[in-house]
Amino acid sequence: MLKRSQKGFTLIELMTALSIFAVVVTISLGSILNVFDANRKSRALKSVMTNLNLAMEEMSKEMRYGKNYHCGSSGTQSAPQNCPSGDTQVSFLSSDNVQITYRLTGTSLQKQSGNGSFTAVTAPEVLIDSLTYYTLGALTGDGLQPKTLIKLKGHAGSGRGRTDFTIQTLVSERALDS
Repeated sequence: MLKRSQKGFTLIELMTALSIFAVVVTISLGSILNVFDANRKSRALKSVMTNLNLAMEEMSKEMRYGKNYHCGSSGTQSAPQNCPSGDTQVSFLSSDNVQITYRLTGTSLQKQSGNGSFTAVTAPEVLIDSLTYYTLGALTGDGLQPKTLIKLKGHAGSGRGRTDFTIQTLVSERALDS
């Protein structure tokens, strides 16, 4: 009698192997997509934070070399004014004697130089939820060095890709208080 050798896989073995392979590929693909999503979110956040840091550094540098800090929108903007309770607008005289004003309008940080119009300093993808300036020592002869605390809260993105941030900095006038 002739013996036939049986080699190969049964249909059940093939279906089991393909099922296991499909589960592994599905899990792996989900992980890879999560890594791509995290990378995209990280790049977007880095871009937003770079833009916001540049805006804050520019504002801080101008304020550091400025004088006659005026916090708030009331009164004469060129006259020094404290606001220990905080406000959303600050003005000061720059080192080249130009009145500069920063304010929060909607979700954007805006700047005005002299009598010009306000222009956005932050990128459209940076959404500022709250911006508060606290100014102390702005009045001359009060014995305090003029300084402004800037507190900014905002977010970038929406839904699952939303990232909240808070930035706080203290700016002190370089010239000694007279």
